Amino acid sequence: MSEILTGDGGGLDGSRARLTFDVDADICVIGGGLAGLTVALEGARLGASVVVLEGRHIGWGASGGLLGTVMPRYGLAIKDLIARVGLDDARELWQLSKEGAEYVRAQATEELIPGIGVGEGALEVSNVDVGDRLISELQMLSEDFATEVEGWQVDQVRAQLKTGRYFHGVYFPKAFQVDGRKYIHGLAALAKRAGARIFEDTPVVGIDASGIRKRIVTPSARLRASHIVLAGNVHLGAPSRRLSETLLPVWRYAGITEPLGERLNEVIAFKGSVIDTDGVDQFRIVDGDRLMWASPETTWDARPQRFASAIARRIGTIFPQLGRTHVCDVWGGAIGQTVHGMPQIGQLRKGLWVASGFGRHGMSTTAMAGQLIARSILRGDERWRLFSPFELVWAGGMTGRAVGHLIGMWSRGSSAAVGAFARYREGVREKERIREARLAKANRLAGTRSPRPRTPPGRADPGSQRPDRPPPERLPDPVGAEPGEGGS
Repeated sequence: MSEILTGDGGGLDGSRARLTFDVDADICVIGGGLAGLTVALEGARLGASVVVLEGRHIGWGASGGLLGTVMPRYGLAIKDLIARVGLDDARELWQLSKEGAEYVRAQATEELIPGIGVGEGALEVSNVDVGDRLISELQMLSEDFATEVEGWQVDQVRAQLKTGRYFHGVYFPKAFQVDGRKYIHGLAALAKRAGARIFEDTPVVGIDASGIRKRIVTPSARLRASHIVLAGNVHLGAPSRRLSETLLPVWRYAGITEPLGERLNEVIAFKGSVIDTDGVDQFRIVDGDRLMWASPETTWDARPQRFASAIARRIGTIFPQLGRTHVCDVWGGAIGQTVHGMPQIGQLRKGLWVASGFGRHGMSTTAMAGQLIARSILRGDERWRLFSPFELVWAGGMTGRAVGHLIGMWSRGSSAAVGAFARYREGVREKERIREARLAKANRLAGTRSPRPRTPPGRADPGSQRPDRPPPERLPDPVGAEPGEGGS
């Protein structure tokens, strides 16, 4: 999953200036995002000399703009992952994702990164009523993948989120959130402290990966290294066009509202991250009374501020009780999504490594990739081979972007239609329930009245005569008539 917290930040400082002199190193990391900095930190901790080359500045792209949710997951659904690699390998891949989340938690402490602001819990909510599927997913996560989860019924979800848009939910109690911008800059500081050298404003213009010592060319210096790690995104361009063309560039924008006061906590009681199952809505409360909200993805770059009104409208659609909200800051970043839906992690050729394609996978996966590659280079850890089935696949260039845009529009439209139909069915069921309750009440009231006994045929109903009316008098017999004869 791709989440965003803050926009461009960082900037150059004296310790991360442009590379202007030739350097030799054991490992050269190209890209100063989360995955690349994790490679640098772990490599330096294991005793290697590491150089990081960042074309702009640390945290300028998607890695510096994360919503900050950390939990074990992949962008590919578990059932699809099992179908692709089998249950045993899917379990191992999931375990790696859990280790990535644990790695982030170990770094994201106040002692190592002051002000990191760790929060607990994440809730994945469904846009449709899928109780049966929820039970199946819970059983799989708990029993087959050893993940602590809780299933929330509709009433529990709506007690925490005052909206009729969401139905069931899956709660991850061990998930957590961090300040994404502070985390990436804290990671860079930790890597530097461990001995890694980080150079900003240093784009790579050429790579020669042949031979034992690989050569990397920048505008103002050359570098030699035994291992090159391509940890860039769709921006790698000329140094590795083959890799960048396997990624579909996707932009996601996010905004933060002005302070909303007590009304926000009355509408949203849940303090962790909320993610819907369709990946449309992602949000959480920050600073006590402000709402951070990520917009749907787009395959075209745009000025972030253009999305402020769209984010505000989306918030009003989901939580109309909040009234008109003002989104005071908007930012965005490009991420790379692969065709097969899994990250690209591993060795392309001897000494040339890739850690890329993390769109929709979240922070835990970038951390896991960095650990895997550093430990494989320096300790022979071969678990990166679990990602071998997910090879580099061309993303289709401009045609792929257009198709991806259309698919995204169709998916969001389909999700909206399915969600609307689910809410319509819920409304029909509620009306039927109310009608049946009224009918049952009427029947109960009718049952409390004493029914009159049924009169047998041919017999007068003794209760049909009024008790205060005397019986009719018999007329006297006519004069001279015999007893028993009546006159006419």
